Amino acid sequence: MATTWKLDPTHSEIQFKVKHLMITTVTGYFKKFDLEVETESDDFSTASRINFTADVDSIDTNNQQRDTHLKSADFFNAEEHGQITYTATKYETNGDEAKLRGELNIRGISKPVPVHVEFGGIVVDPYGQTKAGFTISGKISRKEFGLTWSAVTEAGQVVVGDEIKIQGEIQLVKQ
Repeated sequence: MATTWKLDPTHSEIQFKVKHLMITTVTGYFKKFDLEVETESDDFSTASRINFTADVDSIDTNNQQRDTHLKSADFFNAEEHGQITYTATKYETNGDEAKLRGELNIRGISKPVPVHVEFGGIVVDPYGQTKAGFTISGKISRKEFGLTWSAVTEAGQVVVGDEIKIQGEIQLVKQ
């Protein structure tokens, strides 16, 4: 019998990091995202379905002007591509470490992207809910997903780096 796990949004976050002027790092978040997992037991290596979505309009980099630019056609084109999706194809475990393989779709472009997963464990919270925790990390090339906007300073410095680091703290609730 399959077990469904749903995201606990109040105890989860997804962030990304990118170099700015190649001297500092800017961090952004998606305020609205969802994740649903289906397993055959409490063992996540039996996962038969793992689907993640992020609402592009919920992007937040702590700068409204930059957020508006990121939502524009120069970057995510939120008007035409309102969601980022990740559909897992395989969950490989090695103790508390795991690798999740799947297809990431940004701007209608899908590419295979592996992410590292650290399993935090399963506990029952004070309200009787069974919860599972994970830390997720990975990186992508933004240009591979059509996020090709670029600028160079007068001194020849690249304004926005190509490598995007992805970090997630995920808490799931057993249904």
